[in-house]
Amino acid sequence: MNPNDPSPETDTGDTVAFRRPRARDGKRIWEIARDSRVLDVNSPYAYVLWSQDFSETSIVAEVDGDVVGFVTGYRRPAKPDTLMVWQVAVDDAQRGKQIAKRMLCELFAHCAPTGVVAINTTISPDNQASQRLFAGAARQLGLRFAREPFFNADLFVDSHEPEDLYLLTPADIHE
Repeated sequence: MNPNDPSPETDTGDTVAFRRPRARDGKRIWEIARDSRVLDVNSPYAYVLWSQDFSETSIVAEVDGDVVGFVTGYRRPAKPDTLMVWQVAVDDAQRGKQIAKRMLCELFAHCAPTGVVAINTTISPDNQASQRLFAGAARQLGLRFAREPFFNADLFVDSHEPEDLYLLTPADIHE
């Protein structure tokens, strides 16, 4: 799929377009993160800055010109061929349309020509929805899907759960 070509949704007739975020999208991205009630919400400034400085490794989904979802990511400094996905969220009204998985696949397709061959993300053990999302994206992208321990809960100042590292890699790459 070309991120500039909208793809029709089968059940509603809505058209979803994908593009790089811009600084002015930061406020809406923050709102979607806040309204998700599951993400660790960062400051509005962080989302504006992220949309500006990491736009090449992030993506937004639009319906009728309104941002309805986002994926924020960056290249891992020690592994520049790996896209580290930081957050994924879709507006409540647009859930159930596979927009999150489509954003992940579109973002991977956008980053692949620049040398990205793998995706990493962290997910807490209780977040089965995210685990299913990344497993589905791995299947669609033809990537191997694995998990390993990453951050222990005692690293966090609050009652945060541990975070496992999920690895979506080509079959010939062993992390």
